[in-house]
Amino acid sequence: MNQPRHGSHSAQRGVVLLSSLLLLLVVTIMALSMFRSFGLQERISGNMREKQRALQAANSAQQYAEWWLANQSGATFAVSQGSAAYADAVCNTTTINANTGTPLICNNTLQQLTGITNAALWPTTAAASTAGASYTPPSMNTTNPAVANYYAIKPQFYIADLGALATARGEAYQIDAFGYGLSTTAIAVVESTVAVTCVVCNVGGL
Repeated sequence: MNQPRHGSHSAQRGVVLLSSLLLLLVVTIMALSMFRSFGLQERISGNMREKQRALQAANSAQQYAEWWLANQSGATFAVSQGSAAYADAVCNTTTINANTGTPLICNNTLQQLTGITNAALWPTTAAASTAGASYTPPSMNTTNPAVANYYAIKPQFYIADLGALATARGEAYQIDAFGYGLSTTAIAVVESTVAVTCVVCNVGGL
């Protein structure tokens, strides 16, 4: 009388079960890796967005300072004519609101005033972060995080007089500016050198 053989079928079912479990494990690991990658890419995108926002804020302050220097300050005439209204000042660490007040043209550079070796360290130094002038561009929100277009802190700039041009027809200035993004962890610092010239310069000091 023949006995039924169950050993081979049981072994096959065991192999199929083991293979299915291994396949399920591989798929699970792949899915977790994909989710982790998506989360990492989202954080990278968020950081890049905040970096761009901070850079735009810094650029807006820098561009305003350049515009003010060339069009409103009378900077060229301040040096050539010795105008008391626009005379250079030895600046301190008091912040001026450029939206309501008049920025200063400083005789001392930002590095000389604060002792920092690099302008990129400016916003991170508590004693130095109040130097210069703050500027809030139109539509920028620095007061309410719940409202659109919010930035953590007003952009700020510092104007330093570097001396007369070699042509004696103007003056060179250094502008440093910084801006923040949504939080104080996103900072951008920009720097430019601007030459303000005059067509007819009265060097005689009238």
